[in-house]
Amino acid sequence: MSSFFRRSLLPLAVLACAPAVLPPVPFAHADEGMWTMDHLPVDLMKQRYGFTPTAAWTERVTKASARLALGCSASFVSADGLVMTNHHCANECLQQLSVKGKNYFQDGYSTKSPADEQRCPAMELNQLDSITDVTDRMQTALRGKDGAAYTTARQAEESAIEKECAKDDPTKWRCDVISLYHGGRTALYRYRRYQDVRMVMAPDQNAAFFGGDPDNFNFPRYDLDMAFLRVYADGKPAKVDAFLPFDAAGPKEGELVFTSGNPGSTEREVPLADLEFSRNVSVPFVVDNYSALDGALWQYSRESAAHHQQAQERIFGIENSLKVYRGRVDVLADPKLLDAKAKSEASLRDWINADPKRKETYGDPWAKNAEALAVKRRIFKPYVMLEGSFGLQGELFQYAKLLVRAANERQKPDAERLTAYHDARLPALEAELGSTAPVYPDLEKTELAFSLSKLRQVLGADDEMVKLVLGKASPDDLSETLVKGTKLADPKVRLALWKGGADAIAASKDPMIVLARALEPHTRALRKQMDDEVAAPSRQASEAMAKARFERDGVSSYPDATFTQRLSFGQVKGWDENGKTVPAFTYFSGLYDRATGSDPFKLTKPWLDAKAHVNMKTPYDFVSTNDIIGGNSGSPVIDSEGHAVGLIFDGNIHSLGGDFYYDEGTNRAVAVDTAAIMEALKVVYKNQALANELSQGHL
Repeated sequence: MSSFFRRSLLPLAVLACAPAVLPPVPFAHADEGMWTMDHLPVDLMKQRYGFTPTAAWTERVTKASARLALGCSASFVSADGLVMTNHHCANECLQQLSVKGKNYFQDGYSTKSPADEQRCPAMELNQLDSITDVTDRMQTALRGKDGAAYTTARQAEESAIEKECAKDDPTKWRCDVISLYHGGRTALYRYRRYQDVRMVMAPDQNAAFFGGDPDNFNFPRYDLDMAFLRVYADGKPAKVDAFLPFDAAGPKEGELVFTSGNPGSTEREVPLADLEFSRNVSVPFVVDNYSALDGALWQYSRESAAHHQQAQERIFGIENSLKVYRGRVDVLADPKLLDAKAKSEASLRDWINADPKRKETYGDPWAKNAEALAVKRRIFKPYVMLEGSFGLQGELFQYAKLLVRAANERQKPDAERLTAYHDARLPALEAELGSTAPVYPDLEKTELAFSLSKLRQVLGADDEMVKLVLGKASPDDLSETLVKGTKLADPKVRLALWKGGADAIAASKDPMIVLARALEPHTRALRKQMDDEVAAPSRQASEAMAKARFERDGVSSYPDATFTQRLSFGQVKGWDENGKTVPAFTYFSGLYDRATGSDPFKLTKPWLDAKAHVNMKTPYDFVSTNDIIGGNSGSPVIDSEGHAVGLIFDGNIHSLGGDFYYDEGTNRAVAVDTAAIMEALKVVYKNQALANELSQGHL
């Protein structure tokens, strides 16, 4: 399963900009739902499973859960700041720590005590502190506004809310105003920021991703996709009040289990027109770009051992995402999905039009949304290639773009800035610029040259923006010049430009800064058009649809995923596939039976040496009916007592439709069993110290 967002991957968020949405119908007899922590379906849980979460249970699960700012979920599993997540969520840290001949991504990482734990250069962990409903305040600020006025009012009010929230110490608190039901409700999420995150343990890649791409999104599965981190405060392991006790026995078949994580984004509420846009435009665009980039990086990785190590994490992420998007192609081609959406829309439309008062109140939100989509369709390619940076990839240009835009935004009053540049969010941006993560010049040249070629291919050689970027140079020559000439690989240089502000940026002769500076007026114009002519009317249309649905049905349901903490519930359960039962569990015995000695089914020496000593009957991975999506990677699986019994790392092949709908019959979440984690730590990796901390709940 892919994480929701990685800075090292293509910026997918631009593809989902301005979706108009239709609230989902309730499923009272299914385990569907990614529920906000302040609006849990208590009655539904009691009805289905006889379980009612207490306030104390909910509070502990909320505070014991966390998210990695780059796009994954996690959880605290000891009082001394020990954090459990996935190996594939820690890949970037493992890659960045791999110096002096080390390859922690491939070979694994282990420490004997906190004194040995190394800091991840570019990792931040957020712990949810509170959720506050600010719907009335936002709706008051937006009432009667349209287009640019709507965008300006929204940015100003969000800025004021976030600034008030983080005023105590923006380096300690992160505050995000989140639109739920795409405008139907707005909430303020406040997080405790941990910026000192250190690596504790990760298995070798052969164990973490056993079976490779052939097994990805499939089951039976034999992956030990785990990693352990530790958050520090004032240079010492952080003391946390809430953590999930680690149950080394794992769950039982049929048991009620929960996942508390941060699903990235879903499109279950989007109307037919948006699904058709995804099917016809955005999803094919991503598949095409990812496929080509995967090939370029694969070729790069074969040029030398160093290139292989530099590109391995990127290739892993891209190939994982490719499988997701190819699955979406199949889902969006299913006429059942589109027919159901069309019938749902027609029903709501007929209900609105049946009453003159309702018609006056709600108008025709579908027409408003169609106008927005027409603009989005027209500017999609230049937007994603330039503002979305599909045409200018690589860490170095992204640093340049951030510095140039931040210099412009920081000159404005806080209320007039783009959301990402509010005062409350500046400490996080400064921390990103100060990251000591290595930048690989050869990899930068390869990615930049590839994307510049794509820029010319997508927009055309005669396009004014292509001429502005390339001039008379070829993509290869320009990438060579830019990467060789820039100093932005040095965090000290980046921070000096940040602190120097607009004057330093204007005076800079760094070629990456010069290019970003030249593009900024044009990319800002694209951004403004997307905000004013697509996002604003789409959000207004979505809000009208949501309110109409609520008035008609009188029910509450869960909102689309927004990379905020959600709770899902379900049970440990297999499924039927073509008349055959797929059991809920795999076991150590199956792992050794499946091993062939060749990649991707190859076990490393510690695993081969441990074969005679592990308990072959120990559960390894399992599936459950919990509703998850990308971003849930690293989520704990929790039992009714609030104990950790598993670690989400993937979904089965049927979960690839989870962006658009949930099918309890076949959609399954895939998790590592805590029994497997403990057995591997003790017998395979001989890391008794970590096993003891998990068992005791403290160092």
